[in-house]
Amino acid sequence: MSTTLSSFRVLDLTNVLAGPFACHQLAHMGADVIKVEVPGSGDLARQLGADPDLNAKKMGVSFLAQNTGKRSITLNLKDPEGKAILKSLVETADVLVENFRPGVMKRLGLDYEVLKAVNPNLIYCAISGYGAEGPMKHLPAYDQIIQGMSGVMSITGAPENAPYRVGYPIADTIGGLTAAFAISSALAGRAQNGEGCFIDVSMLESTMATMGWVVSNYLVANKDPKPMGNDNFTASPSGAFKTATGLINIAANKQEQFESVCDAINQPELKIDPRFSERQARLQNRAALTEILEAAFSAYPAEFWEDTLNKLGVPAGRVMTVPEALDLPQVKLREFEAVFEDVEGTKGDVHIARPGFLVDGKRPEVDMPPPVLSEHSDMILSELGYKASDIEQLKEKGVV
Repeated sequence: MSTTLSSFRVLDLTNVLAGPFACHQLAHMGADVIKVEVPGSGDLARQLGADPDLNAKKMGVSFLAQNTGKRSITLNLKDPEGKAILKSLVETADVLVENFRPGVMKRLGLDYEVLKAVNPNLIYCAISGYGAEGPMKHLPAYDQIIQGMSGVMSITGAPENAPYRVGYPIADTIGGLTAAFAISSALAGRAQNGEGCFIDVSMLESTMATMGWVVSNYLVANKDPKPMGNDNFTASPSGAFKTATGLINIAANKQEQFESVCDAINQPELKIDPRFSERQARLQNRAALTEILEAAFSAYPAEFWEDTLNKLGVPAGRVMTVPEALDLPQVKLREFEAVFEDVEGTKGDVHIARPGFLVDGKRPEVDMPPPVLSEHSDMILSELGYKASDIEQLKEKGVV
C-alpha cells in the first residue's frame, strides 16, 4: 500500500459514485478513510449492481467497486448524539467529503462553518451537481443529467443518432477525480500555510473542464462541436475502421503516419492524390478516404493491422470488449486488478479495479476489502473513548 497520505484521516460522508470514488483514490494512497453511513441502509450503492443477491445483502457490486480500504461506521446525523460523534471524529480528521445537495449539511447543523470551529485545519470538500452557489445549486443531479447538461451527449454518437450518453458514469467519475486532486492539493497547501479550506466541486464544471479541445474550438474559433461518430475531428485517417474481424482505431495524425498507412495497404499513389495529399484535404474528403481504407483493411483481421501499423509508427489498436481489455497481458502484468478473498457479506472473492498509476514501480493497493455496513462502528467509537456499555446504548437508541 502506498503511504503517501498515511498520516491523514478522511471522513467519507458520500454516496453512490462521485464522492466514494474520490475517497477510493485517497484510500489507495494510504489515507485512513472512515465511511460514515446511515444506520440500517448505508450508501445507496450497497443496493445497486448486476447481482440481486449482493444488493439484498447491502454489498452491491456498485458499492464494492469503490469502497475498498475504508472502515464503516453508521451514524444518525439527525440525532444530537450522532452529531456529537461526528464532531468528535472531525476533531481527529484532516478531510471531510460529502456529496449532499447544497444546504443539507447546514440544515443538519454540520456545515463547513460549524465544523471549522471544531477543527480549524479541516479541509471540507463538498461535491454536488452544479456547485454550492448559483441558480441551479439546489437541483438534483445524476451522471446522465450532467452528461446532457455539459454538452457531452451532444457530441457523442454519429450525426444520425446523437445525442448519446457515454457508456459508463463519466461525469460522476470525473467529479470524483477532480475532488481527489483538489483534496490532495489542499493537503499539500496546508503543509505550507497550516490552513484548512472549503472545496466546492461542481460535477458540471469538472466534466466541462475535461472538454478543453471542443470547448476551446467554440470559444476561440467559433466552431460549434458536432457529433462525429468514431471519427477524430482533428485529423484523417483518425478514428475507427472496419477490418475482416471487427474495428480498429487508427490515429494517423501526422503526414508521415498517413504515408505509412498508404504503404501498409500497398497504395502509395494515395500520397500524391490531391484529395488526400495534405491534412486539410484529407479532412474534407474523409468519407472517400475511409471507403478506400476499409476496402483494403477487409483483407485481414484487426490483429494483423494493429501489429502492422504499430510497427510502421502509426498508433493503432483493436476495439475491444471489457473482458478482452482486462485479459490483455499488459493489464495483467501491471496488476491492475486486485483480488480480496472470501469477503464477508459476499459470495466469496471480490475482484476490484485499482487506480491507474504506479508509484515507484508499484500499483497502489489497500489491505481491507469493502466493509460490511457498520463493520467498524465499535472500533471507531472505542478509538474516540466510548466504553462498550456506551456503544450498546447508542445502538439501542438507533444513533449508530
